[in-house]
Amino acid sequence: MSKEKTTFVYVTFIRATPEKIFEAITRPEVAARYWGHENVSDWKVGSRWEHIRADAEREVKLAGDVVEIDPPKKLVISWANQSDYDNRDKHSRVTFDLVPYEDMVRLTVTHDELEAGSGMAIGISKGWPLVLSSLKSYLETDEAIDVFAEPCATGAAA
Repeated sequence: MSKEKTTFVYVTFIRATPEKIFEAITRPEVAARYWGHENVSDWKVGSRWEHIRADAEREVKLAGDVVEIDPPKKLVISWANQSDYDNRDKHSRVTFDLVPYEDMVRLTVTHDELEAGSGMAIGISKGWPLVLSSLKSYLETDEAIDVFAEPCATGAAA
């Protein structure tokens, strides 16, 4: 019996070109600035990609394969914890769709094929909004947000 799957969809509008956004996702040195991780691959269909912590330890946190790539419009990758890379049943899928919208780009990130209630599903439901907010801030103001910051307690003074 297969486990129930869930999908998360995130949409943001960014004042940047599709090329700049695509580059921010796929160039390791750019992703490190707003994500705290580098996305490393040769970005060819079938190639492996790795999500490497941009610190002294350089730990590979996530890995997957490039499923589809059409720069600067679309990128589809499989997504798994590094320890689950060889178990294809543990892979989910992330699709980045970039569509020009007036003087902006509508970036839609769809993370699907996730096991409902899994640690991965819970983690990405918190992680993607923060990462995409940091991406938007970085591209629009040249200042990323700290994606590793601990949230303030409700009602706490700033």
